[in-house]
Amino acid sequence: MTAEAGGASRRLYGLVFLTIFLDLLGFGIIIPIQPFYAEAFGASPTQVTWLGAAYSLMQFLFVPLWGRLSDRIGRRPVVLVSIAFAIAGYIAFGLAGSLGMLFAARMLSGFGNANIATVQAILADITAPEDRAKAMGLIGAAFGLGFIVGPGVGGLLGGWLGPEAPAFAAAGMAAINWVFAFFALPETLPPEARAEAQKAGEGLGSMRAAFSRRAVRPLLVLTLVTVTSFALMEQCLGLFIERAWVPDALLAEAGSAEQAALHKRATLLTTWVLLLVGVVATVVQGGLIGPLSRRFGERRLIQVGLIVAGVGMVGIPAVGSLGIYWVLLPVSALLAIGSGLYTPSLSASLSKSVSGSEQGAVLGVGQALGSGGRVLGPVVAGPLFEITPDMPFLVGGAGLLLAVVLALRPGDEHDQVPVDSGHEDPGPPGH
Repeated sequence: MTAEAGGASRRLYGLVFLTIFLDLLGFGIIIPIQPFYAEAFGASPTQVTWLGAAYSLMQFLFVPLWGRLSDRIGRRPVVLVSIAFAIAGYIAFGLAGSLGMLFAARMLSGFGNANIATVQAILADITAPEDRAKAMGLIGAAFGLGFIVGPGVGGLLGGWLGPEAPAFAAAGMAAINWVFAFFALPETLPPEARAEAQKAGEGLGSMRAAFSRRAVRPLLVLTLVTVTSFALMEQCLGLFIERAWVPDALLAEAGSAEQAALHKRATLLTTWVLLLVGVVATVVQGGLIGPLSRRFGERRLIQVGLIVAGVGMVGIPAVGSLGIYWVLLPVSALLAIGSGLYTPSLSASLSKSVSGSEQGAVLGVGQALGSGGRVLGPVVAGPLFEITPDMPFLVGGAGLLLAVVLALRPGDEHDQVPVDSGHEDPGPPGH
């Protein structure tokens, strides 16, 4: 690679990082206020978690569409159109006057933000296979950094100006994201690759086709199991903190001003946990995942990450029973370390399991299954939480630990198809 080409590649890495960061910054702003904003409209714990499920349902339905469309018409137009829909969703969230409008707004934002597979494909377009885990770690670092800044800003804006303010700030962040992408994001998929994808028709645009690939199938199953297990926890964290450390916020006799102050306290306590998780995830995925992957391989990182995250998740209800808030911070850091190890490793393994012209599609299927897990997890988490607040964390942690068994054979290295190799996957075994 020439110095000029290397510089262009680094600039594109920086642009992709900035694009994802601004997207996740806007999304992260919403997180601390969403459960308490929904409660202000009379939402139950189940309805609160289903609000998160509504967002993920749209991603489940439309991530494959965006990913496959990016294989056919290019990455750039997909990114621009999808961000525009996200902006509209955030504005609608801030203007919502009922719980039904909140659900509609989150579904619109979920449709717009279902572009993560396209962004992953941009990095795959410009990255050699041996550096793919590091590139996917860049996405994880942008996620983590967005979660560092976003929840902090959202918590402060929600406490000072009300729960609508973070939604409008998120719309502003998404608008800045769109401007950057419009003026600086080039097309990374060559015309010949787009022509090949169009000639291939649907190809890996369907889950059935993706699951028929021997190298892809176990990775997709593992993605669904891990994301579902993690999602059992993530939508209940704010509610759990509220019940463990701000229980008076639930008293019906409390005045509206008093409840608002108590919700502010619960928002801030949730924010500190999310800030820590973001910092740790950024360090792991942005600085450590590349060297660790080269030394130990993606398979080992998946296994170790699942164990660490599972231990952290089952530790959360134990901390709640102790009633010592600061102990929740190191336990949450375990979750961040574990997910920071296995998430980019899974994405890298998926991207290396097919040829270059199919990466957008297979990453889209993987993201769709992840979104399906983020639908299934919250749908189950709410009823479990109403049984006992500990239940979602115990079930989710058990799922992550059981997933280690699946990770023992996430896909053989020799089954993976080098990018643009043109080799066909051997398909399912004959026996």
